[in-house]
Amino acid sequence: MPQRLYLEKFGPIHALPILHYRMECAQLVRMSFQQLRPDAVAIELPATLEAAFTKAVRRLPEISVISYQTAVQKGSEQGGNETVYLLVEPADPLVEAARQALACGVPLHFVDVDTDSYPRHHEQLPDPYSICRIGLEAYYREYRTYAAEQRPSLADQRREQGMAFRLQQLAKKHQRILFVCGMAHLERVRDIFAIPQAEPLERIRRDGVTLRNLHPESCREILAEFPFLSAVYEHRRAPLPEEPTEKGPGMRKRFHALELIHGGRQELPEELLLGNAILRTARHLGKEGAFPDRQRLIYHLFCEAARHYRQETGEPMHIWQKRAFFRFSRNYALQGGQLLPDLFQLLAAARGCIDDNFAYALCRLATCYPWQSESSDLATISISPEELWGGSRQIRFRPQQKRHKSLSRMGFLKRKREKRPGEWLEGFDDPSVCSYPQEDIAIEEYGRFLKRKGSMQLSEELSRSEKFTTSLLDGIDMRETIRNIHEGAIYVREQQRAKSGVGCLVVIFDEDRRSERFPCRMTWLGEHDQESDMAFYATDPAENIVGPGICRCEYGGFLLAYPPRRMMDVWQDPDYRMAATGAEVLLMAALDYSIEKHVVYVAAKPPRSIFKQLAARQGRTIVYIPLGSLSSHKLKQLRILHILSGKDKREIAKEYIW
Repeated sequence: MPQRLYLEKFGPIHALPILHYRMECAQLVRMSFQQLRPDAVAIELPATLEAAFTKAVRRLPEISVISYQTAVQKGSEQGGNETVYLLVEPADPLVEAARQALACGVPLHFVDVDTDSYPRHHEQLPDPYSICRIGLEAYYREYRTYAAEQRPSLADQRREQGMAFRLQQLAKKHQRILFVCGMAHLERVRDIFAIPQAEPLERIRRDGVTLRNLHPESCREILAEFPFLSAVYEHRRAPLPEEPTEKGPGMRKRFHALELIHGGRQELPEELLLGNAILRTARHLGKEGAFPDRQRLIYHLFCEAARHYRQETGEPMHIWQKRAFFRFSRNYALQGGQLLPDLFQLLAAARGCIDDNFAYALCRLATCYPWQSESSDLATISISPEELWGGSRQIRFRPQQKRHKSLSRMGFLKRKREKRPGEWLEGFDDPSVCSYPQEDIAIEEYGRFLKRKGSMQLSEELSRSEKFTTSLLDGIDMRETIRNIHEGAIYVREQQRAKSGVGCLVVIFDEDRRSERFPCRMTWLGEHDQESDMAFYATDPAENIVGPGICRCEYGGFLLAYPPRRMMDVWQDPDYRMAATGAEVLLMAALDYSIEKHVVYVAAKPPRSIFKQLAARQGRTIVYIPLGSLSSHKLKQLRILHILSGKDKREIAKEYIW
């Protein structure tokens, strides 16, 4: 990766061409300080904002907003006032130049001209990430080729003449001046610098300049570089932190079963969990002082979001999902003429290639900026993207937040959290446990669907085709007729119905050959005649506490037996000791408790042959349905189980279950 620094030199001026609000250019400012050791710094901002801007820089890493009113002209008539906002965020090269100057005790000068109408340039520039690959000199050379065809506006010409005049004055006092200037102006300022300039007529004081603290919800939406990137950059400005440690493999909540009853440990706060992810990324981007690679940063953002997604949903991130995510996001970025995707494109790729829960986890982490707080020594302001940037793009996740109202459009980030540490543990005062009725209804309906599918499969196996002679039987078998068209005969099909129905149903997501992954083994009896008895093995409920007395688990496998209220605890039954896995325990129990001849077994692979022999001895038949033949989306929904501590939790469960 290129590490050479490029500076335009004219007289004692060493000018650094930059793109505003870009992390790569902020890093170049740090490199220029280390290499040049300037005795003065000049930045492209007017002196009328010096006091507010300097105070905002000293507040970092807390992000501030400078605002003031400007007059808007419409033709020859006064068009009213417009509010101008200036963000002071870490990954901006002008901010970085000011921070370096203040930290090193170097004089800081504001050389721009104050004007009411700053032109907004919407230039189709190459992706700033290419600076990491080809270097600043090659990037700026290509930019000048493009800019040579553009004519500056009158306002830009006035500003450039003013900057050249002030640089001429500074050149009389200092030997090495670092001038941080936008690429759009630098070449013309250099040319004008060689010509003596007069002091510009301009406003020397601006009234109504206010400095405010940015609201955390607005911080998620309006930063030029998304908050996770700014936070990583902020960490890497200082000596790299130690590797953060968390109890458990990335778990946010982890309790022992008895500790739930007696108070237990406190959960890791959400802020600490997200902050640790930022710290790990900051360490993994290379040694201290290395040029930050935005591509690697996005990769680590994905990996950290995948850890949180695995903890919350129990779903691992498969390699094909990872490959699809990065291919989709790359192609999406290329459509917009960029090398790497922005935050919106990353979220769209996460939602489209994986699911909404992963998109939520990615968004929650990508918009995390740990230093921002609503309480501050300054007044706090909320700003929408439309007010600052003139527009926004919206993306929706399911489930959507319905009843929460806030200034932010990111209402889905309001998923309920503990108000105080240990609050949710107070909900485990009821020793009885029960299920969530909506999940019961969904799994019973899917169980009936699988039983119908098993019956149809039995009928298909019992069906036969023969040549047409005297009867059409159940109709013409078009497949066999076409297959044997050379015979010139018509084949008919006879559908033979299964004489008995399907009794029990077994669905296996994971065979549980390692029992430590699915330690929770329970047998539940149906509460009424429309519910089946159920036996299952699942992940530890204490691993994921999502509400007061509400645990989120992941099925390894389950058994449904109808009619209800007949099943003993299959996990303590000595008759099933020969079973090697939890899946085999459930299959043996299904053969025992089925009142019909057929038992449906859904799994990734069929059971061992010994179970077919065991079923034959009991007068049963195992109907095997491959797990891969079913909808993966539906199976993912069914695999999540919530265990409630007491039936009173059913009234509030919908507020904590997603």
